[in-house]
Amino acid sequence: MMKTVHMAVYDTFADWEVGHATAHLNRPLWQREPGTWQVRTVGATADPVVSAGGMRVVPDITLAALSPADSAMLLLPGADTWVTGELAAFGCKAGEFLAAGVPVAGICGATFGLALAGLLDDRPHTSNDASFLAMSEYSGGAHYVAEPAVTAGDLITATGTRPVEFARAVLARLGVYEPHVLDAWYALYGNNDPQGFYALAEYEQRRSAPEPAAH
Repeated sequence: MMKTVHMAVYDTFADWEVGHATAHLNRPLWQREPGTWQVRTVGATADPVVSAGGMRVVPDITLAALSPADSAMLLLPGADTWVTGELAAFGCKAGEFLAAGVPVAGICGATFGLALAGLLDDRPHTSNDASFLAMSEYSGGAHYVAEPAVTAGDLITATGTRPVEFARAVLARLGVYEPHVLDAWYALYGNNDPQGFYALAEYEQRRSAPEPAAH
């Protein structure tokens, strides 16, 4: 059965912050169940949006049509408009997901939106900086953790400068890779360690090798 991760898109969304996560969700290579995952975009409306990198994206569905029951996770990239409250509807949708037990992953400015929605008041979380979140006047400052990415049950938060750690948390929470495969993946993409590549190649070669004939 195909599993869908929904990625929110809006003008100025930071495409680089979610690129590692979305690319490796859509890429069957090394996955525990190859071809199981797909990413679909969700916008406030069906109108095209333009990312911070100038990429024009036409949403697959609208926010109003998105149900937690049809999704494996909601990804929320950063954007210039989170701090102004313009994306509050996405924060509300994140609350619906968490209430339904469906994971949410927010990075950079999206963590500010999660704070505005009251979703960080009682959960361990991180962001770009504790003082950045404090500007939202939320009440969860005591739960702030100074780490690149934090997973607290169904909620993942991350700083915008660590997209690989964000992707690792997303892939781990969804169980996309076997744990030792995810370790090799992070060695390659997070630490620029070529041994990670060789471990991944060996894993894929071993998995694709034909089984010995029965005698």
